[in-house]
Amino acid sequence: MRLILLGPPGAGKGTQAQRLVEKHGIPQLSTGDMLRAAVQAGTEVGKRAKAVMDAGELVSDAIANAIVAERIDQADCAKGFILDGYPRTLVQADAVEQMLSDRSQGLDAVIELVVDDKALVGRIVKRANEAQAAGLPVRKDDNPVVFEERLREYYKKTSPLIGYYYAKGKLRSVDGMADIDAVTEQIEAVLGTQRGEINDCA
Repeated sequence: MRLILLGPPGAGKGTQAQRLVEKHGIPQLSTGDMLRAAVQAGTEVGKRAKAVMDAGELVSDAIANAIVAERIDQADCAKGFILDGYPRTLVQADAVEQMLSDRSQGLDAVIELVVDDKALVGRIVKRANEAQAAGLPVRKDDNPVVFEERLREYYKKTSPLIGYYYAKGKLRSVDGMADIDAVTEQIEAVLGTQRGEINDCA
């Protein structure tokens, strides 16, 4: 089972990815984790990434794509994986299609967590206020101004992927504003439908 989770910051992708990991025994692959692992392992692409990051620059699509390609060849991805935070751009989405095609594989589903942006900002403000009231440090991302900038960046670069995967018939949407358990149930319903479609085609 090979999945991509789409949705803006704060949509709950990380929480749902962890539940999928626990239930289905497939790894969650996040760009940051993959980058750090490649750098630590000292792989060829990890060395390239380290040089770029040491210079204070963002890694290119080519490096990000190479790191993902290297990661999905590892043994724990044999039964599938969940991509979280990648692809971020149409160039990266094309790269995913190509790397899976090269391995005679394909995506089972792209699940979009549909959310209300204003409600998300409200969540952030509430979480920051609760942290302050409890005497706890406020997370850097729990600043409404910073968060809204992240939302703008998401819609500028990543939201085109929604149309990309819709056109390919892979996109499935769930209500990301529901409570966590309800979102999980929606995702499992999507996956059950997808498995049925795959078996029907077999």
